Amino acid sequence: MDFNKVRSFCRSFRIIIGIVLIIIGFVTGIFWFYLGILPLIAGVMNFCPLCMITKKCDLPKNSEY
Repeated sequence: MDFNKVRSFCRSFRIIIGIVLIIIGFVTGIFWFYLGILPLIAGVMNFCPLCMITKKCDLPKNSEY
């Protein structure tokens, strides 16, 4: 499994979801959708709180035998 592809997919997915939520909030006027700023910032800064908690998005560490 190529973890670089997973991380790049997750990053772009967070950015897209953040932008979509902000646009929905702007169009509908429901302020809860402005929380889309959180996944947008997480995607731009390449930081994922869920990945840090679950440790599933981390790159494999080189282990020496």
